[in-house]
Amino acid sequence: MRAEPHRIVFDRQLFERFVRIVSLFTRDPKVGRGAMVRFWGLVALILGFNGMNVVNSYVGRDFMTAVAERDLDQMLLKTGLYLLVFALLTSIAVVARYLEETLGLMWRQWLTSLCLERYLAQRSFYRLTLSSEVPNPDQRIAEDIKTFTVTALAFVLILLNSGFTVVAFSGVLWEIYPWLFGLAVVYAVLGSFLTIRLGSPLVRLNYEQLDKEANFRATLVHLRENAESIALLGQECPLREKLFGGLLEVVRNFQRIIQVNLRLNFFTTGYNWLIQILPILVVAPLYFRGEVEFGVVTQAAMAFTTLMNAFSLIVTQFQSISSFAAVVARLDALADALVAAQERAEAPAIQVIEDESRLAYERLTLRSPRSHRILVQELELALPYGQTLQVVGDEWARSALLRATAGVWEEGEGKIIRPNLAKVAFLPERPYLPPGTLREALLCGYKSLCVSDQALIELAEELNVGGVVRRFGLDAAQDWKMVLGLSEQQLLAVARALLRAPKFIFLDRPSSALDPKKIRTLLELFRQRSVSYVVFEESPYDLEYYALVLELKGEGAWQVQEVQGAKLYA
Repeated sequence: MRAEPHRIVFDRQLFERFVRIVSLFTRDPKVGRGAMVRFWGLVALILGFNGMNVVNSYVGRDFMTAVAERDLDQMLLKTGLYLLVFALLTSIAVVARYLEETLGLMWRQWLTSLCLERYLAQRSFYRLTLSSEVPNPDQRIAEDIKTFTVTALAFVLILLNSGFTVVAFSGVLWEIYPWLFGLAVVYAVLGSFLTIRLGSPLVRLNYEQLDKEANFRATLVHLRENAESIALLGQECPLREKLFGGLLEVVRNFQRIIQVNLRLNFFTTGYNWLIQILPILVVAPLYFRGEVEFGVVTQAAMAFTTLMNAFSLIVTQFQSISSFAAVVARLDALADALVAAQERAEAPAIQVIEDESRLAYERLTLRSPRSHRILVQELELALPYGQTLQVVGDEWARSALLRATAGVWEEGEGKIIRPNLAKVAFLPERPYLPPGTLREALLCGYKSLCVSDQALIELAEELNVGGVVRRFGLDAAQDWKMVLGLSEQQLLAVARALLRAPKFIFLDRPSSALDPKKIRTLLELFRQRSVSYVVFEESPYDLEYYALVLELKGEGAWQVQEVQGAKLYA
């Protein structure tokens, strides 16, 4: 089921998916046994709680009858029973709440881990970012899963409790007065129908509210992450407009939610207040005629209210149900998008063949993902290990070719032949150094590598960033993009790539961070380490460092030129 933003559908497929998630959770060898123990413990406690509530209704009846008849001994006896029942109910409620919270936490951890695995698998996170099919997937994973697990478990327990309550108190009401039981059923059905009619817009509005809140928060995160650049460029005004515009959308949508809640609350509040007096109005004439004791009046009120709460789940929980419906729809859309991304990754239109000895493109055609404009048409190029290549020309075509080689560009067809990704390194134009220690930044993703401190220091010296090591050390945590210049960040990213000993290394516009002298130093270092390099730039330069130049001319056209005097190595 593919959930649409404005149309939330609860159908068989969605129910089957819910059952499948629960089934996978309970069968998981790590958490399934503990989860089932907690769940059945909750069921037992709910049964016990309802049983004690029935006992409490009879104790309360006898207590009120003793008060009405001025029987002090019976009143004191029933008071003792009252306190005992209250103590048992309190203990059951507290333990049940503890089990519910721990079970919900286990489910959230398991489901979030499962979703993260699929989000990270085969670079699905990148494909979702490119397609923009599912806005704010991070918010759905972090927040919506938490809401889903907590609310779903709460609803399951509420349904179980309501079922047990209906069974337990239907007999009590029927024994007091059959017409009172019939009134409860009719009143609940009518109330549920009117609640759905009045509150149905909440589902769509809650869905939109979650997205608007996430968009507003994303803009704030963007402001924090780019604070220095924004301050230096004086770009506060455009962001101010975007922030206040996002805030206005959040407020306006929430105002619509408040207006719907206003109408809904008028009805549900009156509905709940009327529950308190209806059973007394029905049973009081029986008491006046002497057909029942006074305690039966209070017992009927208590049993009617309890049964109505069980019957009236839609009325009492509709606002929570509407929010839950929006969360389910958002997670369902995320699940569908992740499945689609993995299917595209498993059956790519562009065939990638692994070969340790070369890089080659065979009849490779690349298109833009939205307009489907041809960027590269039937490219034919072979680059044996030991040769070097510079790619210049059209920006979109260069970007597409780099990403297709990395396996993250899906629009097109043809073949790409390259070594396994473990033997290939890609250095994007914007270097990536995660916050943490310098050692962690250099070994990010390669913790299995056994690299001595001396080897790390020597490599940093070769790349002329030994001063960074001397200044911060290898084990001082920093936010590197805040304390290092762009050139230092790029050189450290190169160091991290070289630690893998790749056969091929791809650099995207290194001239944006490094001056020509530093780039030549890098290329010489690659030659010394027998690493074939492919450099993507806007226009040709320093051609003596390259065996081939590929010019992407736009509209799919291309041309390969051989550079005279280039030396092979390896």
